[in-house]
Amino acid sequence: MTRSCKIGERNRCVTSGMNGEVRRWGLVMMLASLVLLFSSPEMSGAGVIEEDSIAVGRDTLEGVEPLRLGLLSGVSVGGFLLGHVFLTDLWWKGERSAFHFNWREDWRYALGADKLGHAIMPYIGTDLYRQGLEWTGIDRRPSLWIAAGLNWSYMSYVEVRDGFSAEWGFSWGDMIANTLGIGWRVAEEYLTAMEKIRWKVSYWPSEPYRAGLYGSIVDDYESTYHWGSFSPEIFLPESLDAIWPDWLNLAVGHTVEGIVNYDGSGKHLLHISLDIDTERLPGEGSFWVWLKRTINYYHVPMPGVRIGRGVVVR
Repeated sequence: MTRSCKIGERNRCVTSGMNGEVRRWGLVMMLASLVLLFSSPEMSGAGVIEEDSIAVGRDTLEGVEPLRLGLLSGVSVGGFLLGHVFLTDLWWKGERSAFHFNWREDWRYALGADKLGHAIMPYIGTDLYRQGLEWTGIDRRPSLWIAAGLNWSYMSYVEVRDGFSAEWGFSWGDMIANTLGIGWRVAEEYLTAMEKIRWKVSYWPSEPYRAGLYGSIVDDYESTYHWGSFSPEIFLPESLDAIWPDWLNLAVGHTVEGIVNYDGSGKHLLHISLDIDTERLPGEGSFWVWLKRTINYYHVPMPGVRIGRGVVVR
């Protein structure tokens, strides 16, 4: 959960927005640092891994390229140190308290839209780091489990640290959403039908953001859109299925409006939009496969309908 920004408190809000941005991206950097521990031979020599096993053993490191692993580990450690310094100085430097939970205010914040972010961003982060570990030569499924474990562990660390902050408090809602997002990405590896829905994010500047009430667009949930994208081919008759482009999807999106005071007021908005499945666009080779998959986490602006509010491009 990110602290509220009220009208008339622009300076405070901009500072909070910057802190929220640092916290969010610092989280990703600190997550990356832990790969050094899990990718060392001492920690990964506990046994032999089977294809569907969760355990990470010596076979996991067969074929690993030391230079790539060292590069990823170095960037990870640097990111951890940088993120830890920024997080401690800008996010947790306020008044300390006994460990406590935040429940009532947590669910009023952004009308709960932040919980979609807490699910989708770890979902994306887990897969991105899985790709990084695969790039070093670690097999796909061990890479996924390591990435999921690191992601979940760091998310838990952030929530516990919040629990000792008088201003924030531990959020069960955030923790559950984090777990669901990471769990969804792991489940996709074993239940391929779940890949029929691709979770995405996009940003479109809101009026409060343009008015300067937020220091960063990623800290403004009125500017943030969370999407579930899917191919309509499963609903189309065979005659239309043959002519529908494989790369063209439909997406259902959610955002909120009128929440700048974060007092529980405002409303939910739904969108139905066209969407591009970039993984189905032409382009072969490992680089293009990686690029298309990475871009596919973002919903590019496409024509759509805002429920009750007419045609828009989002």
